[in-house]
Amino acid sequence: MTALSREQVRISRRIALVLRHRPEAAGLTLDANGWVPVDDLLAALGIARAELDAVVEHNDKSRFAVARRDDGADWIRASQGHSRRVAVDLDLPPADPPAVLFHGTPRVNLTSIMSEGLRSRSRHHVHLSPDVPTALIVGRRRSADVAVLRVAAGELAAAGHLFHRSANGVWLTTEVPARYLRLERTSP
Repeated sequence: MTALSREQVRISRRIALVLRHRPEAAGLTLDANGWVPVDDLLAALGIARAELDAVVEHNDKSRFAVARRDDGADWIRASQGHSRRVAVDLDLPPADPPAVLFHGTPRVNLTSIMSEGLRSRSRHHVHLSPDVPTALIVGRRRSADVAVLRVAAGELAAAGHLFHRSANGVWLTTEVPARYLRLERTSP
């Protein structure tokens, strides 16, 4: 996958801010499932369709989904990561998780997470990764000093917790109690 340029990263962050956290700041209204017409987003942010297409295609996190509606119009939404204040239902079906998933976080959070578990806090869901390398990348977004937690996802699902898998492979659940967590590794 081609890396995004510095300008494309800036555009990607603006799009994420609008689609995940503050659509009203751009004068946009998301539908119930988080979608907005691509043309409306382009006009609101003052970007060209080619810029948007490059950001969507080359984003290593696959943050956005684009779909063509029956009327021929393209719509866009964030794949996950919405703030609780943005009322969306991603309409993801429940999914059976693998036995083990992972969560990367700055090591400074480790003590509270191991006592309180993982909570979605200001987001709709806790985000879990399918493997350690991905969890490390996620954790390093906020700190170079990262802890990777092993999540007993199969046991958690058997206990009645619901899981969903977003289009970009991120596993979502509302919480992970501490008893389902183990320290997998730390990485400075």
